[in-house]
Amino acid sequence: MPGCEMEEEETLDYDPTAYDCLTSFGLEWPCLSFDVVPDGLGENRGEFPHCVSMVAGTQAAPGKHNYLAVMRLTNLTQGRHGASNKDKDKKRQGDSDDDDDDDVEMVGDSDDDEDEDEEDAVFHVRKFAHKGGVNRVRCMPQNGSCIATWSDTSQVQIWDTSALQSDLLESAGCTEEERARKNKQVHKMNAMQVYVHAAEGYALDWSPCVAGRLASGDCKSRIFLWEPNQSKWSISGPLKGHADSVEDLQWAPGEPTVFASASVDKTVRIWDTRAPDAAQIVFQAHDADVNVISWNRDTQYMLASGGDDGHLRVWDLRNLQPTAGAQPVANFTLHRGPITSVEWAPFEASMLQTTSADDTLAVWDLAVERDPEEEAALAVGHVAAPEDLPPQLMFVHAGQKDMKEAHWHRQIPGLLVSTAVDGFNVFKPANVPG
Repeated sequence: MPGCEMEEEETLDYDPTAYDCLTSFGLEWPCLSFDVVPDGLGENRGEFPHCVSMVAGTQAAPGKHNYLAVMRLTNLTQGRHGASNKDKDKKRQGDSDDDDDDDVEMVGDSDDDEDEDEEDAVFHVRKFAHKGGVNRVRCMPQNGSCIATWSDTSQVQIWDTSALQSDLLESAGCTEEERARKNKQVHKMNAMQVYVHAAEGYALDWSPCVAGRLASGDCKSRIFLWEPNQSKWSISGPLKGHADSVEDLQWAPGEPTVFASASVDKTVRIWDTRAPDAAQIVFQAHDADVNVISWNRDTQYMLASGGDDGHLRVWDLRNLQPTAGAQPVANFTLHRGPITSVEWAPFEASMLQTTSADDTLAVWDLAVERDPEEEAALAVGHVAAPEDLPPQLMFVHAGQKDMKEAHWHRQIPGLLVSTAVDGFNVFKPANVPG
């Protein structure tokens, strides 16, 4: 509870009613980056059980053991981690009977046998070898089987994973023994195209407007543009302007030639590929490294940024001039460590999530304003929320070590996937619409 202090011997545990669903899984090695793969199961899916497709790259201690994993989580059910929609409706009507909650086991969790008839979520994976650790992985929005990776060997590679994804779909009828065997196999694949930068990097993004258009940025401050040319890509650049490492790139959701870049030089720059000699807008976004940015796909003049200073800032691009000294429309200082990812929700224009090195994921809703009377009424045990707690803070997810990245599922409103040093979580906060 806000304002409550922990005793010396106390530890934190999660409240099951805070989640509509929560499950975890992991690979042999930590994953710094992953992406949610679009599927053909429909949009705005709300009914459980869910199926989630993903792709992730490993950071193995021995570099030769790295691989790219195409993953599928099936039978993700709603259960003991949150009340069913039916039970929520009952509670809204004053009915406190919650005995009808369905139970579900977390992946790998076998310490609760109360409901033996409820099946666990099932994890399927196909792996193929990847030279070097994967700094970032992104799937093409228009073709989920086309994957781009940034390697710590300074290579950007593009892969066709259609065969492995087809194999995943066919694994539904496999026995548990067959599935376990296939999950361990590591295939050999050749990249469709490889480009070697002068240094490794992290910035990578596909255009949502033009299929196959890609941008990559490296730690030497340079940005390269990839343009599809039949089955290959033509690469141009570098675009120069940043004074230090380019940490993130994001194409504009509605402008095919416009993208934003974030850098260790503390600035965010807005570029137009029709005039590549210089950025169109430059502004200092943070007082430290700018790690991540996210362009609002519904309100397209809004851009969010997260920095090493732990600040989440939101910018109205209509008010920016091509000079330094821009002022954000919102600035939140909840996190106590560098922000490692930020992403607007695809189902609610005012909502976004952040992850941080402080081991937390936060969900924000910028449409919420402080209501002192409501806060007083909700105070539990006469403990009021701290004055510096932002009213826009909707949810805080913890329990993972050193969170690296999180994404909303674009076809399942409210569902989040996060990766950390100790594995993945898939969950839906109970107070997030969906």
